[in-house]
Amino acid sequence: MAIIHRAQLNPSKNDLLRAWVPKQPWIGSVDCSTLERVDAYRFDDPDGEVGVETHLLRSADGRILQVPLTYRGAPLDGAETALIATMDHSVLGERWVYDACCDPVYVSAVATAILTGGAGVDLVFADSADRIPVTAHVVGSGTAGASVPEVESVTCSTVGTDTIISAGELELTVVRVIDADRVSGSATLTGTWPGQPNPALLAFVG
Repeated sequence: MAIIHRAQLNPSKNDLLRAWVPKQPWIGSVDCSTLERVDAYRFDDPDGEVGVETHLLRSADGRILQVPLTYRGAPLDGAETALIATMDHSVLGERWVYDACCDPVYVSAVATAILTGGAGVDLVFADSADRIPVTAHVVGSGTAGASVPEVESVTCSTVGTDTIISAGELELTVVRVIDADRVSGSATLTGTWPGQPNPALLAFVG
């Protein structure tokens, strides 16, 4: 379960994404002259310290982009090149916003969901415990109780419109530009959201 604060953010998430996404090497030929938020989904950090949120954006030419972010209360050692921006959060104070593909907490969360058949988490407001409707649903193809390699450090590379993450014995591919017809024979994370009723490939292991 992810705890959500009613807060003012400066810069806003949308402004941050619109500035950062068009400069990324995995964009390819996608027209990013406009970016519109479609939906988002979250995973939990077991230690409760890091916000793990993946944004789904629609580009000017109608493509769906997947942009995972992590939000931290202090800088992540050794991840200077993955820092997107700092953000002022009216409840939590200064937050460091990272490209989540380079953050071990995100990589561990996605790998765990994929290998154990996990899913995105429910959202509740911190000040009332009211639940927030979740409309983007993601699920892994694995089985409960499956072993998950420990993730301590990660390296990232771009291949086409994918980000390839290496973390010890684990190799994880995050699909940045969603192709609704793409499939993978590996262990997968797939998702649905309004306008995408059939499960789309989001990430896979192996």
